[in-house]
Amino acid sequence: MPENKVTFLQKPQINISVPSAGRMWLVCGCAFLCVLQSALNDGGKTLVVALNALFSALLIELLFTWRKHRAAKIKDGSAAATAMILSILLPNQIHPVFVFLGAAFAILVVKYSFGGLGSNWLNPALGGWLFIRFSWPSAYTSAFNGSTPSISEMIIPSDISSMDASVTELFNNSIFSIAGVQLPSGYIDLLSNNNASLIMDRGLFFLLIGTIVITAVGINRGWVPLIFLAVYGFLVRFAGDLSGTYWNGDILYGIFSGGAIAAAFILAAEPASGAKLKPGLVFTVVLSAFLSWFFRYRCMEYTGCLIAIAFTNCITPLVRLFEEKVFLSRNIRGKFQENRL
Repeated sequence: MPENKVTFLQKPQINISVPSAGRMWLVCGCAFLCVLQSALNDGGKTLVVALNALFSALLIELLFTWRKHRAAKIKDGSAAATAMILSILLPNQIHPVFVFLGAAFAILVVKYSFGGLGSNWLNPALGGWLFIRFSWPSAYTSAFNGSTPSISEMIIPSDISSMDASVTELFNNSIFSIAGVQLPSGYIDLLSNNNASLIMDRGLFFLLIGTIVITAVGINRGWVPLIFLAVYGFLVRFAGDLSGTYWNGDILYGIFSGGAIAAAFILAAEPASGAKLKPGLVFTVVLSAFLSWFFRYRCMEYTGCLIAIAFTNCITPLVRLFEEKVFLSRNIRGKFQENRL
């Protein structure tokens, strides 16, 4: 009598068209564009943060893997990508010591304590940011000239630049006039923030270009940031007004500040720390978008999007377990029945 064999399938993965090394270096390059824009008008402070993070991450990676093909570990680009993402999550005036400590935590604790590249449940750069943000809150606050941005600052400033006024007038007289709408002043200035702020907010224009590149070449699933921004933008519009009025929230400011773009296109769409099947991925993306709105507009946390992604990453192992028990087990039972027939 023939013996029936049950072959257990590999865990399903999110299929990304670009190999891991190419994906890491492209993300690193796109994040570096954001760094360059921020560095243009802060006397090089942003470059100090980024180069410090890059040097620290590469040095720690080399020291930790000195017996395990050091060149191969560096060439995969994961340490460089982690450093660049960490740097854009930080304020441009953060002290170099804390950048080094954040990079060390990202590589040693978040990345390698869970088995290395692809095995971590939390994005390493996000883990490094959390370590800095909540271990040294006073140092983090002082990097914003002594006061972290609050939800009460979510009002377009009255001192509009001449460039903003010119570009806004150009758009209103050409593109928006066709649709019969007008773009208020102040939104163009959001693409180039010159204040002490998060690097990803200061370099938003080039960050947007970078997200277009990484989406166009298939580094992430384009529908993931689309769902995130759609849910988050809807909630901001519906209940994002500080006066408590519904359907009066400022969607553009909500998306163009507080790291929402980086959260949608880089952190939420990162395959290693996300769910593996579409149902689980949709659930985690919608949850992260809801929590981003909740932490930012109800808990008054300017970087609520980052905290929301971190919280969602924490429950991702449970989502993966559910996927394995429900979807993967069902697939295995189907294969077993086919073998018996």
